[in-house]
Amino acid sequence: MQKILILGAHGQIAQLVRQRLLAETDAQLTLYLRNAKRMQGLDSKRETLIEGDVNDTAKLTQAMANQDIIYANLGGQFEPMAKSIVAAMTKTGVKRLIYVTGLGLYHEVPGEFGQWVEDSIGAPIMDDTRRAAAIIEQSSLNYTLIRAAYMSNDDVINYELTEKGVPFKGTIISRKSIADLIVKIVEQPEKHSYSSLGIDQPGTDGDRPMY
Repeated sequence: MQKILILGAHGQIAQLVRQRLLAETDAQLTLYLRNAKRMQGLDSKRETLIEGDVNDTAKLTQAMANQDIIYANLGGQFEPMAKSIVAAMTKTGVKRLIYVTGLGLYHEVPGEFGQWVEDSIGAPIMDDTRRAAAIIEQSSLNYTLIRAAYMSNDDVINYELTEKGVPFKGTIISRKSIADLIVKIVEQPEKHSYSSLGIDQPGTDGDRPMY
């Protein structure tokens, strides 16, 4: 029986992942978030709720004890959170990390859309995101970075993946598709080890997000 720690457990993708893991696996889930009151309808037999900040490394380390997989879906300033996650995982000996981030980490988005991404997100946020990813990639963790295109709430699971070093494809991706990839990795943790995956919906190439 796997034990999964979900960081940022109230996020939209995290909620989709949580629902599917409860329905499709026997995994035990620990839900970690800053405002525990936001979580409703817990399964008391399979879910544990922890209110905490990812930047609180001591509390995060406690939450990671005896976990098998850490899945992080966070917002805010990413570099300090990545440092805290790596420190806590290193201290507890937990190796497997699934970390959701955005496209453009390696300037891998080609053409006009790539320039639009850089301009619309802005250098400070992009640089913070890149530093966070580098901290994870340079650690000893078995990580999967998921570099997502612009997200939609479309009721569709349809995606393609690109490895690091390959130009990014497409402009959008449904949250359900990202959740599907995460669930597949949880079910087979050896999949996509030590990798950074671009994820997009096939056929959505363009100069702007194809909503």
